Amino acid sequence: MHWVLMGLAVLAMTVVAAGGVAGITTGWVVPWGRPKVLRPRLWGYGSLVTAAGGTVWSVLGPMAGPPHLPSACVAWAGWVLFMAGLLIQSRSHRPGRVPADPTRTSS
Repeated sequence: MHWVLMGLAVLAMTVVAAGGVAGITTGWVVPWGRPKVLRPRLWGYGSLVTAAGGTVWSVLGPMAGPPHLPSACVAWAGWVLFMAGLLIQSRSHRPGRVPADPTRTSS
């Protein structure tokens, strides 16, 4: 049963990472997130960070068995990385900076 859960977790994180790569390269966002996402590339980077953190956390965290100090610290670092990816994704819902008007000159 352990291998089935591990396989499902890796599959889920692979799908999230593939969506992140699609968001970075083409600007594609999953259909349920399209109305909210204003910056698809930032959303894609957030998806990649989320997938990396989720993979580290699931492989070394609760599915790895009894915790040992080094693996527990790395697993918690994966959890922090997962949360940072979600924060990056939430930032993609806000508009970016508006560049200064280049047509204005001092002359």
